[in-house]
Amino acid sequence: MRIIDVVSHANVMPDELTWREPQGGNGDFRMGSRVIVAESQVAVFARQGQMLDELGPGSHTLNTGNIPLLAGLLNMFTSGNTPFTADVYFVNKKDMPSVTWGTNPPIIMYTPTVGVGFQMLMTNGIIDIGVEDSSRFLKNYGVGVPGLRLTDISDRVQTMLLSTIGQLLSKQQIANIQAANAILSDLESGSLALLNDQFNEIGMRIKTFRARPFQARPATPEEVMTYGSMQNYQQIKGLDIAQTAAGNQGLGGAAASAGVGFGVGQQLGGILNPNQNNYEQQLQQQQLEMQKMMMDMLKNQQGGNQQAAPQQAQAAPASPQTRADVQALLDNLDMKLASGEINQTTYDKLSAKWEAKLKELGS
Repeated sequence: MRIIDVVSHANVMPDELTWREPQGGNGDFRMGSRVIVAESQVAVFARQGQMLDELGPGSHTLNTGNIPLLAGLLNMFTSGNTPFTADVYFVNKKDMPSVTWGTNPPIIMYTPTVGVGFQMLMTNGIIDIGVEDSSRFLKNYGVGVPGLRLTDISDRVQTMLLSTIGQLLSKQQIANIQAANAILSDLESGSLALLNDQFNEIGMRIKTFRARPFQARPATPEEVMTYGSMQNYQQIKGLDIAQTAAGNQGLGGAAASAGVGFGVGQQLGGILNPNQNNYEQQLQQQQLEMQKMMMDMLKNQQGGNQQAAPQQAQAAPASPQTRADVQALLDNLDMKLASGEINQTTYDKLSAKWEAKLKELGS
């Protein structure tokens, strides 16, 4: 047994939160041992994972008066020299300024009457953060750990920060980016009560909050499917299929690329731009025009083939026998889905059937 007569921790790293002495744990002390606590530090005695007495800045000689909880636990009611085992955690109480944060992943702001029904908000900024309640913080993160730095809990801090901002947007039914930025302005001007309520639960505090204005980034089709409605997703997927068809030379691609392709680009822009007014009406009108143009192209193409080779048309098999025949069916399915003639379930079943047939026919 090696009795620790003097314990301190003076070399504190800039982003250090806690430090245990001894580093391996289970130090042997006795009444009369000295604990030296630096400015902006608190020394917390712990035994078997239980947070007990705290000592503030200064030089302390251990006695039953300044560590009453530990003394009571060990039934040490005299100032004798009986050794006892404990851990001492030095907690850094300094504020850590200019800690960076950012919206990764983005904050989802729901806008039921605008665009695809939600926006992906992006921003970043800095906070000043520190430990407020030493024992509570140790219970949450520091107990049993030789040392803890801010990087060790940065993901937790980021998650709590973004969750709180998301709650603010939701509770106040924020539905546009200007109102969302007003929330950030309120937080910057000192309305940090909600943030501090959340961080107080883990023994921390936020003194300063700075953020750049929100910016909305376009949503991907997968994000539309996840956060929006299936109708939104099917509309965008249908437009993607139509765009592919417009570039397919087998469908009279030159005319399609000049006409339908331009229309599809306008439609996608309308869907992914939440600030565009009346996009649904424009989408429906452009879909009708796109459907009519593509059907006309198919009709013209089929008519030309029949005039050029009537005998081949008569001899066409009732069931597709070649890769070209099967591919033509698959292309036709894409157009039917894009035009709304069949639903997604029917498309998936038929597409799987003919894809399998295509594989059977080989290359």
